[in-house]
Amino acid sequence: MQTHQQTGEGVEHPVAEIWNVHSRARQQHATTSGCLETLDQLERAGAAYCNVADIGTGTGVLAFAALALWPEAKCIATDIDSVAIDVARDNAAINGVKLGHGAGQLLIAQADGMDSPLLSARAPFDLIVANILAGPLVEMAPDFARSLAPGGSVLLAGLLDSQAEGLIAAYEAQGLSLAERGSGEWPVLLFRS
Repeated sequence: MQTHQQTGEGVEHPVAEIWNVHSRARQQHATTSGCLETLDQLERAGAAYCNVADIGTGTGVLAFAALALWPEAKCIATDIDSVAIDVARDNAAINGVKLGHGAGQLLIAQADGMDSPLLSARAPFDLIVANILAGPLVEMAPDFARSLAPGGSVLLAGLLDSQAEGLIAAYEAQGLSLAERGSGEWPVLLFRS
């Protein structure tokens, strides 16, 4: 990474690095910062992920953070928008994120939700991250649940607090358990299988 930021404990931490060097991320919504904070908390609590999917990647920052926190993981980042895919690839180059199919590498691809042969080939995932709108998150609940490894986690954001109960119901109906619900106008939801 190009710069470093000290965390509260005086220790450099990868998420802080990505947050500061990624110019687009600094201007992102509270949902992005909430996802970054949750990823950071998961890593600090000892979570270990080896197969990560960032669905609706946008700028790519959440996939970059996952690889910084779990550098031996395989990670795939997808978006329905071809412009977002180009932006994510450019941002990966700027941040020195290795692209490819192997451990410690990021695969970037265009996909509509989980509808992609690349996602099907990579599943099951032990971590799925999606920071998109509430409607698509509800629609994708069955696909996310089918693509999640036993004991895996799903991190969701992009929803208003008033939409959280509907999302929780949709994911619990798929057999996932709510592990954490963030607070505020734009909560982050963490589910486990």
